Amino acid sequence: MTDADLGPLRDLLVGLAILVGLVGVVVPVLPGLVLVLAAIAVWALERQDALAWTVLAVAAAFFCIGQVAKYLVPGRRLKDAGIPARTTLAGVLLGFVGFFVLPVVGLPVGFVLGIYLAEWVRLGSHELAWPSTAHALRAAGWSVLIELATGMLMGVTWLLAVLAG
Repeated sequence: MTDADLGPLRDLLVGLAILVGLVGVVVPVLPGLVLVLAAIAVWALERQDALAWTVLAVAAAFFCIGQVAKYLVPGRRLKDAGIPARTTLAGVLLGFVGFFVLPVVGLPVGFVLGIYLAEWVRLGSHELAWPSTAHALRAAGWSVLIELATGMLMGVTWLLAVLAG
């Protein structure tokens, strides 16, 4: 096979890796955005032309902006709702433990349980803890949506370059 024959196969494999990365954003087993960026980097290293380097730079910029936004936006929403940082920390820690105790589903289950327990201890009742937990879940949902939108922008940037060139 010549280099010209490998181009479509390379593009197909990179596209599949980007799709797997997007799935990884929603299913917290794979490092979603890192996989998307890595696939685009491999593509750029293979092509080694101005278009490829530009696409990689744009994808890396989207990646950085998305990483900042996925923490700032939900964090701000939690702060505005009066949910302390230690509650979020409890959710993250129990989510981390849950990831290893219950593979695949343990991360979100542990996160929710950690938020609920921290709020229950802080506020003293289920009736007060549950609304805070629901608010934290919405904030976590925003984080996933921001990350998914970031991955899609990265993927569309790559796809437009493939179609153009």
